Amino acid sequence: MIAIEAKLEVQPAKRQEFLEATKTLIEGSRLEAGNISYDLFQSIEDENVFMMIEKWEDQAAIETHNTSAHFGQFVAFAQTALAKPLDVQSFNA
Repeated sequence: MIAIEAKLEVQPAKRQEFLEATKTLIEGSRLEAGNISYDLFQSIEDENVFMMIEKWEDQAAIETHNTSAHFGQFVAFAQTALAKPLDVQSFNA
């Protein structure tokens, strides 16, 4: 299993749009073959900081996810909504 943690700091003015976009991303991702879980968490200290935690069966499932339409749409949106560059880390579990 592979776990991915992505820290996202959102521009305050884009926060609501971000939440709507992540809902679509999460729903689509959870339906993908090889997805174990896909969840969004909000920081307790800063309402504009989020952590996306994903768990996948293997690298092939991640590669398929990275080419999905819902992921591509989210990445395009995130480029306009994030206040800082995306911070992503992957872990073998």
